[in-house]
Amino acid sequence: MTLFPALSTRPRRLLALASVGLVVLIMLVWASTRLVAQIEGPRGIAPVASSSDYEVTGIEVNVKGDNAQDAREKGWREAQKLAWEKLDGPSLPDNQLSGLVSAVVIEQERIGPRRYIARLGVIFDRTRAGRYLGGESQRARSAPMLLVPVTISGGTQMVYEQRNPWQRAWAEFNPGSSRIDYVRPSGANGDSLLVTYGQTGRRSRLWWRNVLDEFEAADVLVPIARLSYRYPGGPIDGTFTGRYGPDNTYLGSFTLTAASQQQLPAMLEQAVARFDTMFGNALSEGKLKPDTTLSVSLQDTDPTLQRLIELGRAVEARERAAREAAAGEGTGEGVNGTATPTPAPTVAVVNSYVVQFASPDAGAIDATLAAVRATPGVRGAATSSLAIGGTSVMRVSYGGSLAELAAALRGRGFTVNQGSNALAISR
Repeated sequence: MTLFPALSTRPRRLLALASVGLVVLIMLVWASTRLVAQIEGPRGIAPVASSSDYEVTGIEVNVKGDNAQDAREKGWREAQKLAWEKLDGPSLPDNQLSGLVSAVVIEQERIGPRRYIARLGVIFDRTRAGRYLGGESQRARSAPMLLVPVTISGGTQMVYEQRNPWQRAWAEFNPGSSRIDYVRPSGANGDSLLVTYGQTGRRSRLWWRNVLDEFEAADVLVPIARLSYRYPGGPIDGTFTGRYGPDNTYLGSFTLTAASQQQLPAMLEQAVARFDTMFGNALSEGKLKPDTTLSVSLQDTDPTLQRLIELGRAVEARERAAREAAAGEGTGEGVNGTATPTPAPTVAVVNSYVVQFASPDAGAIDATLAAVRATPGVRGAATSSLAIGGTSVMRVSYGGSLAELAAALRGRGFTVNQGSNALAISR
């Protein structure tokens, strides 16, 4: 009587196990598609302005002329004067000032039969204008800072998960005259997984060191834009907060308002300029100090203990140098009985340079990076701006001068064009 019920339960168990296995299989397939979806699609905006020239934006002009062309030329000359005044440049004649201008950017313009109304941007060549703005160009710049632009709106936090106006505003910002050395990820490929809003809340130095090493940055800056819509399509209130470092240190905040959705890009552009000023002031006040706990050698060591270790090593080095000097007095005499001086070791200074290169496809990017990394003296190379089918930009750490790097790359078979502070290479 007990045999048949026992036999009847076995198919049920097999059916239950098969059902569980099917559910697990479906979940694995779903998870794999979700992981692929997280890095696919148009989510990145590569930096489109990375020139080191002086750029002044938002110049308003309203002039009249004999005809439309004459009014436009007068408007551009007026914009050049106003932009030069914003840079606190000395008084120069119009023809000499025009020789310093490398480009005029049309942000918005309206042309009439005899009138020209526009908002323009003016870019001055750093090499030619730098001699008149020497004090501005000699200011110390920060270490490379990874930029993480966070957008908070509608209860969500976003960095690179989708293309958004806040990231676009930073991508279009030209940091040429800024004191901050921004490292701006494009947001494509794995950037959206590596740099997230959740990363800004982590305190682990090991986590941050992995992220910063990926982009060859020394520390992190987090400009946060909290956007609140009063009603759909209506005024937009923006609260902007600047934070710094793995401890999310507060630097400052401000508020701006856009009258409509069409005015949002202009408001965000203004916010980027104010953030750049905030970060520059923090650098002048000593707030953007290098965080020693982000060093690879210090990531697992207490900072106080590490300082004691460094002091002990310094004392030991001085004592060893004194012993070697005392031993040299008896054995290292020269022809006239004087001690032969020991030459001081030469320390190679590692500098970071910008190198532009043609990138017709992904294979060409990988090949160029591999060749540059294999160049003698190169300590590291990583892309800072990618443009498939165009010209990409990499940042190269090299133990020497820019001219020496150019010569080393020529030795690797590259055709090198050297500018004032950057290189352009090709095969």
